[in-house]
Amino acid sequence: MSIYSSDFLVIGTGISGLLTAHKLSRLGTVNIISKRGAQVSNTDLAQGGIAAVTDKNDDFILHINDTLTTGSGLSDRRIVELAVHEGPERIKELVELGVCFTRKGSAFELGLEGGHSKRRILHAKDYTGHEIESALLRICRSKKSIRFFENHAAVDLILEAHSSGTRPTKNFCHGSYVLEEKTGIIHNFLAATTVLASGGAGKVYLYTSNPDTATGDGMAMAYRAGLRLVNMEFVQFHPTCLYNPNAKSFLISEAVRGEGAILRLAGGKPFMADYDPRKELAPRDIVARAIDSELKKTGEECVYLDITARPSAFIKKRFPSIYKKCLTFGIDITKKPIPVVPAAHFFCGGVETDEWGRTALPGLYAVGEAAHTGLHGANRLASNSLLEACVFAHRAAESIGGVPVGGAGKKTAKAEVWNYGNARPSDEAVMITHNWDELRTLMWNYVGIVRSDKRLERAKARVKIISEEIIKYYWDFLLTRDLLELRNIAVLSDAIIRAASMRKESRGLHFNINCPRMAEGMAKNTFVDRYT
Repeated sequence: MSIYSSDFLVIGTGISGLLTAHKLSRLGTVNIISKRGAQVSNTDLAQGGIAAVTDKNDDFILHINDTLTTGSGLSDRRIVELAVHEGPERIKELVELGVCFTRKGSAFELGLEGGHSKRRILHAKDYTGHEIESALLRICRSKKSIRFFENHAAVDLILEAHSSGTRPTKNFCHGSYVLEEKTGIIHNFLAATTVLASGGAGKVYLYTSNPDTATGDGMAMAYRAGLRLVNMEFVQFHPTCLYNPNAKSFLISEAVRGEGAILRLAGGKPFMADYDPRKELAPRDIVARAIDSELKKTGEECVYLDITARPSAFIKKRFPSIYKKCLTFGIDITKKPIPVVPAAHFFCGGVETDEWGRTALPGLYAVGEAAHTGLHGANRLASNSLLEACVFAHRAAESIGGVPVGGAGKKTAKAEVWNYGNARPSDEAVMITHNWDELRTLMWNYVGIVRSDKRLERAKARVKIISEEIIKYYWDFLLTRDLLELRNIAVLSDAIIRAASMRKESRGLHFNINCPRMAEGMAKNTFVDRYT
């Protein structure tokens, strides 16, 4: 066991983690950890772009209203306004850091996506996230004050006081216990300030656009530390993930529909007009439910996204990555429609934070998809996720910069070693595989795009049994990354089910067939924690 001390600890290497680390490196030393290689993140897979008002024909109020409308009455207007107003400055910063957005002459080439009233999506062709991730990694790796720990998995937060029963009245976060995958050793990472930038939890579901790392580790650790998770029922299912058994988690960007692609049934019939006058440009929750409804009615396994009406040269230039990827599966998207299905994509809920990324636990911040800022409400407007990550990474760094480095966190930090107890190497790894598959299948079938009271009740009962099995296994055997991830998706499965059961209505991304309409009295957030 080793003790690694730094002024700041950042957990996660997507856009929010890297941008926060870059800004904090001016103030002190930063340790940044990632479960796989640093490039592996949801950010790196993002295709569409980042929404911001940069065009003279656009307006802040239009972007604000689009965000509020999509959020179905639950977005915090104050947070929406500050995020939208601060967006252009964050775009300028990304450009200065080396991000090359696609331009048309001297101006940005702006895309249109569902829910937006104007073209305002800055993009780097159709690999925007990869462009941003690569630029930020170059910057962070060049800094002597930043140290990367790849293939290291966060286990739990190091607290001033641990409690298994009642809510602690006084506490402080001193860093995190971290598993080094190569050796199986758990190290102490101590810091005055810890930042959760660990991303979302798409792997809770059987089908997802997310990478294998998206198991909600930061949210689960915060929950175990006694913090509240907000609006966990609002899971966004992206409508168009490539349907092919060999195409693992490959997303077909919303920008394809923004450029005129039409959703069709197997026989060629378009169907979105039956669900919303905006057709393919309706918000994601509406499009995903429409596809789900059609698949259940027809018994087909997928629908088709058809952009063949656009010129071949345009398609290849605008969507080079999608064109090349589909071609590897024998699909020439300039000539044939793309088979697609919905997949779990983004968590609008997360760890409760304020407008500076601060949590209720002193010494701990949360940014990016792991956090609930209030921006997205009941449904995220397309391409607002990268915007949120930039804005609140900046605000968190500004807030942290107001606290003297080497303050209370480092002075009182306790370097208690991890207690392995009587744990032994696992001789039943099949249990992890079985529970992993059962949890994800159960969540997809019972707590997915369409829910019901009965499905939620069944899911709650089964998750309770599975969770008890996982807890016993956790204490009996030495930790592995697979076991940590299984433990975390079980925590989040329970949180999603509990939050969904509280919401006795259908709003945004949460649709319950037993209460299919919005209820005025439910225009409020849901909260779950380990004490309730």
